[in-house]
Amino acid sequence: MKRTLSMAVGLLVALVARGAGAAPAEPQLKLNDKGYFEAPGLNVTVFADIYPDGHQTGVTVIQHGTRVAANGDLRLESSPGQWSPMPAGDGEPVVDAAAQTVTQTLHYPDETKNRKGFNPIEYPDLHFSYHVSVTPMDGDAFKVSVDLDKPLPAEWEGKVGFNFELFPTDLFGKSWLMDQVSGIFPRQADGPISDDHGQLISAPMAEGKTLVVAPESKLQRLKIESRTGRLELLDGRGNQNNGWYIVREITRPGATKNAVSWVITPNVDPDWRGAPVVQVSQVGYRPGQAKTVVIEQDKRDDKADALILYKMTAGGPRQVASFRPKPWGHFLRYNYLTADLGAVTDPGMYQLSYRGQKTHVFRIADDVYDRGVWQPTLEYFLPVQMCHMLVKENYRTWHGLDHQDDARMAQIGVHFDGYAQGPDTLTRYKPGDRVPGLTSGGWHDAGDYDLRVESQMGTVWLLAKMVEEFGLDYDATSIDEMNKVAHIHRPDGVNDAIQQMEHGLLSVLGGYKALGRTYRGIIEPTLEQYVLLGDVSTQTDGLDYDPALKPGQKTATTSSIPDDRWVFTEDNPDRELTTAAQLATAARVLKAANPAMAKQSLDAALDLYRHAIDRADDLGAKVFALAELAKTTADATYVQRLIALKPQIVAHIDKTGAMLAEAMPLIHDQAFIDEVGAAVKTYQAKLTADATKTPYGVPYVPYIWGAGWDIQKFGVSQYFFRKAWPQFTPDTLQMEALNFVLGVHPGDNPESFASGVGALSATVAYGGNRADWSYIPGGVISGTALIRPDLPELKIWPYFWQQREYVLGGGATNFMFLALAAQHEGK
Repeated sequence: MKRTLSMAVGLLVALVARGAGAAPAEPQLKLNDKGYFEAPGLNVTVFADIYPDGHQTGVTVIQHGTRVAANGDLRLESSPGQWSPMPAGDGEPVVDAAAQTVTQTLHYPDETKNRKGFNPIEYPDLHFSYHVSVTPMDGDAFKVSVDLDKPLPAEWEGKVGFNFELFPTDLFGKSWLMDQVSGIFPRQADGPISDDHGQLISAPMAEGKTLVVAPESKLQRLKIESRTGRLELLDGRGNQNNGWYIVREITRPGATKNAVSWVITPNVDPDWRGAPVVQVSQVGYRPGQAKTVVIEQDKRDDKADALILYKMTAGGPRQVASFRPKPWGHFLRYNYLTADLGAVTDPGMYQLSYRGQKTHVFRIADDVYDRGVWQPTLEYFLPVQMCHMLVKENYRTWHGLDHQDDARMAQIGVHFDGYAQGPDTLTRYKPGDRVPGLTSGGWHDAGDYDLRVESQMGTVWLLAKMVEEFGLDYDATSIDEMNKVAHIHRPDGVNDAIQQMEHGLLSVLGGYKALGRTYRGIIEPTLEQYVLLGDVSTQTDGLDYDPALKPGQKTATTSSIPDDRWVFTEDNPDRELTTAAQLATAARVLKAANPAMAKQSLDAALDLYRHAIDRADDLGAKVFALAELAKTTADATYVQRLIALKPQIVAHIDKTGAMLAEAMPLIHDQAFIDEVGAAVKTYQAKLTADATKTPYGVPYVPYIWGAGWDIQKFGVSQYFFRKAWPQFTPDTLQMEALNFVLGVHPGDNPESFASGVGALSATVAYGGNRADWSYIPGGVISGTALIRPDLPELKIWPYFWQQREYVLGGGATNFMFLALAAQHEGK
């Protein structure tokens, strides 16, 4: 009797406890008008994204405003990587509003990538199709079902499984529970290592039927239950540095219907609201500059509270003003307010507070751009990226002397990173031949270590324009090309911008002299070399490959190891015209400092122009080459050809105006001037209208890849429009483009995209030191990306190239240009 009573009391207590915290009986997740499931504090999207190798696709969970899991889909490997087989979707997901179900049909292989395309992938001989469906269940739970059209071949049983990836950074140090086993999500991938069907990966951390993720965290707790098999909890970083934690279940042998079936239950606080985010330039503003502050709020939060401005004093922060933000409206998934701080002109250090949340400090001063803004790009980023150099900074060596075995003529075919070598552009060198003149100059392309001609010349051109437009003359680095040593923070009495231009041209002109044309790019021959994370000087042995040597043999200058980088060529008149324009600009700027290199640059520009102008299709490239050659040579022939292009220029002023700007002072045809001016006026009016469609004051259409680079490039374009047509082009768009990069951009992470610039900046980035979770000052990341359809995201994760990659050819130097323009404007 006592036992029965005790059991009854226990059952009652359990039922009461369950009732107190139980989810409602009916599903809370509902399909919204954007085609994904939504409940307060929870979103579930189903194949809304198209970027599986970037961890953006499949079944995705956004819990309390944060994407916590993604890539829920069938995979052929336990821990796939960037070049692993991925499925192809059969059209868009099917949304069944009546059944409250979203289903995506997919198949293997993806024939657009199977051994062809930009990044060719080798698929096995396996053809099958399947369906992934998501349906809400009681409370905040939802069911994921995988149905195969036919059973898998017997040899693939036990190999194909449903993977669900958990984002690592937010889980480091948190706990997990798998049935009766528990553990901690580790900061680094730990052993033991196991062989999983030929793939060496970290052994599963646990196996079982039910996994609870972060049980200690109310806002992160998530339960996964298998209805069909056993779950494995894996650490995908054991074989892929950029991997996530993976929950995986093998498809049931011989199954079609419910080959995998899960119930996923995120813990949700129905009263949760996203905290407001105040977005302000992390650097600050000039006193007379427009100062628009953007406040991003939960879409259910339309209340506007006081925005308090504090000024820093010796006694601490002192309130100096209060603003009532104005409603802007909805954009993406948020409600926005704006506040105008234009009346604040008193120099000093400031901070904003909204509902008790404070921004980082920022300056208002005439000299706000004079130090520590554009300078890190020239002081750090460009020197660190220098190829064929030993790069030092006081006690630190950024990287050793590298690639002294450059380069061999590429093999005919498609390279894994999109390069392609055709037999018709090999010049006088055969595949495998050593091409001289390529062991000096150039910059590594940031996240990678290749040298693309557009990256090299884009950097040279922007440096040249900064010297020409703003008189850039800055010396913080010693650059010794003879001994191939660069020493950061060791001035040598020479303008760093000029020296960096010369460094880029050493590579491009060296290739041009040897090949008779510009190279397409120089890159590693193997994927193992390409994915190197570490000192780039270890990528090759620095010795020329000699096929006559026996394996393991080497001499003082040669070795039997075929690790030398390949040089690719192409016949691309549009790119050749762009390069000609950039070489012409460099020739003009280098004329006094290095007349010999200036002449080589102009000679190469003229040769490229002659061979490409009548074969090119790109109007912008034609206008660019004609305008820069006209300015450099003062030859009226180029001006006449520009005037002859008037109808096309006017019709496509968006693609030609900025390129044309340099030549406008040389053009005296009034009809041309009037018609082009009218086109510019119309175009600028359209841009002004487009800029009102977002709260950020710039035309901005989010895409999967971060938009920071494009907005910087747009801002530079606006500078040249303003230079030639100031009557139609205010500085507003140009300055807002700079502010966007410096912190006034969407999402809950308002850091500056420019590393080491501003109070809060991107100090975890996808550069050569990403494995150290570090950064290179002055590098500029790609920035806030879009998780489709409406989540802006900038996570702290060094392996997101679509959010945190540095690049050459504009990624950093466009920012540098805009910051210099802002500094110049204030003088």
